[in-house]
Amino acid sequence: MPTDTDLTPEGNTGLIDTDYEIGQDNVEASVGPFDFDIHNPVFVVSGLTIVLFTTLTLLFPETAGAFLFWLRPELTSSFDWFFLTAANIFVLTVVGIMISPLGRIRLGGPDATPDYSYAGWFAMLFAAGMGIGLMFFGVSEPISHFSAALADNAGAPESWAPLAGAAGDEEAARRLGMAATIFHWGLHPWAIYAVVGLSLALFAYNKGLPLSVRSIFYPIFGERIWGWPGHVIDVLAVFATLFGLATSLGYGAEQANAGLEFLFGIPVSETSKVTLIAGITGIALISVVAGLDAGVKRLSEINLVLAIMLLAFVILVGPTLAILSGFVANLVAYVTELVPLSNPFGREDDNFRQDWTAFYWAWWISWSPFVGMFIARVSRGRSVREFIFCVLLIPSIVSVLWMTAFGGTAITFVTQGFEAIVDAPTELRLFTMLSELPLAAITSFVGIVLVIVFFVTSSDSGSLVIDTITAGGKVDAPVAQRVFWCLFEGLVAIALLLGGGLAALQAAAVSTGLPFAAVLLLGCVALVKGLRAEPRD
Repeated sequence: MPTDTDLTPEGNTGLIDTDYEIGQDNVEASVGPFDFDIHNPVFVVSGLTIVLFTTLTLLFPETAGAFLFWLRPELTSSFDWFFLTAANIFVLTVVGIMISPLGRIRLGGPDATPDYSYAGWFAMLFAAGMGIGLMFFGVSEPISHFSAALADNAGAPESWAPLAGAAGDEEAARRLGMAATIFHWGLHPWAIYAVVGLSLALFAYNKGLPLSVRSIFYPIFGERIWGWPGHVIDVLAVFATLFGLATSLGYGAEQANAGLEFLFGIPVSETSKVTLIAGITGIALISVVAGLDAGVKRLSEINLVLAIMLLAFVILVGPTLAILSGFVANLVAYVTELVPLSNPFGREDDNFRQDWTAFYWAWWISWSPFVGMFIARVSRGRSVREFIFCVLLIPSIVSVLWMTAFGGTAITFVTQGFEAIVDAPTELRLFTMLSELPLAAITSFVGIVLVIVFFVTSSDSGSLVIDTITAGGKVDAPVAQRVFWCLFEGLVAIALLLGGGLAALQAAAVSTGLPFAAVLLLGCVALVKGLRAEPRD
């Protein structure tokens, strides 16, 4: 894992000539046995704001819940066109860079070598990127889109079907439902992550700037990024990261709690969800203290092995031929429907476009500082083309396989008459589907373990990233700061769950994703400028 002392580019370098030194605006202090090395004012502003938000939400949960419940649909209905347009721009930007001569540039300089093997690298970026989401939505989303597309009112204003739906046509509804699901988990979210990750890696490892979001904008703002323009960017990145993580932790708590009730009869309640978040946050604290290599990397590799085992089990024991043939069919359906689903204008599927797609893009954008910086920290030594290919295409293909195996199996069971999957609550659909396969108790338990470990890896890697931002780009700041952020990730998730459940969590992700989408669009311009200025052999 790179530290502050070994980020210097190797070989023919394009270092930016600046007098700024990493940590020069930091405040170093000790409180008892705890050391602090925090950026002023980024840590102070973001820390106090989040503490105030958490306190008020816990003190006035009904008022906070009502406001957040109103906020989410208001933002997604008013700015759906903006979210869809921005996500399309991110895809076009990274694909254009990948196929251009700029793809030959190596992160860290021409002589840099990768810090991690492909296996370790991919395990970390996949676990951080969307682990909990795949577990939560792997069955529920394909079923939701399939049911909506098949319904008699598909295409009507009140319908939730993607595009015009396919009323009464099971095969067309399956095709459209899977295409819509893969659309939300394919190229677009990973392009968002790639923009942030590539930008951070370039300006840190090749340009010699701090590993902080503000560094991306040096080609636009110049030395002003060390002042208030940079402070605002970093504070927005902290807010987006924290609330995006809180949304995922809330989903994880809902599903883990539902799985525990399904297996062991532990009743679902606010108390049990809070207890679950608190317990898993405690486990995440242990991993945070252990550090990236001993904590996050090891847990990510364990998660990857368990996820592969569960995926292989469903493929081998479930409708194997349907899954294998469906993989190709779903990939074709995704490519065929990609342009219509990406279109921001002139559509009539408002419920799907606003409440599904716009929310997803806001959620991915709010996650992007966290996932992007985490990917950047473990991607030194990769070429730009290799980085984009692996970050963009490989996870997208894995997502197609995962959704085909879990969602496709669930749809097959539904078409055979097993309606319990459709009737089950969203967070319980995975376990309901697994109950139709052999060894249901074992696979359901593995599913719960996966959710919990994904929960832990998201929390501790998010803490590392937020700590880096609020420490002025230092990647080896004192452990006490990471502990602080890990604790508050759990507290924010608890506060939002008590203040309005998943609707409140979703509203928080959308409200922070909206301004950060504008920041990332400007970041695309800065990224291209930075790559074009990089020395090339």
